[in-house]
Amino acid sequence: MPCNLTSSRESSCKNGLGGQSTLYLYDSLPDAFTILDGEATAMNVLLTSAYAYPLEGDNNTLEQSMVPDRNTGSRVNTQTMTITLKAMDAQTNAEFNILASGYPQAVIVDRNGNWHCLGLDDGIDFTVVGSTGGAKADLNGYTLTGIGTTKDLAPLMDSATIEAFKLVVV
Repeated sequence: MPCNLTSSRESSCKNGLGGQSTLYLYDSLPDAFTILDGEATAMNVLLTSAYAYPLEGDNNTLEQSMVPDRNTGSRVNTQTMTITLKAMDAQTNAEFNILASGYPQAVIVDRNGNWHCLGLDDGIDFTVVGSTGGAKADLNGYTLTGIGTTKDLAPLMDSATIEAFKLVVV
């Protein structure tokens, strides 16, 4: 039966960190990566440009929620990222108008050095909130909430795919 478990997991050390360090966005592409056993092992040659957004602070999160349905025999993984970017400007406003209109895909790098491939099935829908804040210490910037639904948990890139991906970052 294909639903049988295949392995155990060892206890991990206390050396992990929460949070994200970089968000990369690129236009939606069918089969952007070759996926094998939860790992992105190659990149589609048609993926020729990605855009980097360095992340700072503790307000950048990625959650994945895999929900199976016994009644329908299906499952869906909802990937939700919340990203905070400081300072608003006209160029970013224009870019985020495009972001909210499209179906981009993303790679997010966590603080442990894992590169997560997101929105691979249908892209990601982004809500963009620009805020000037009220108090002097409030955020003047953007909060992006991206939601994608996929069949599986986000694959992690292997080292060769990471290096190939870095070559297309604009």
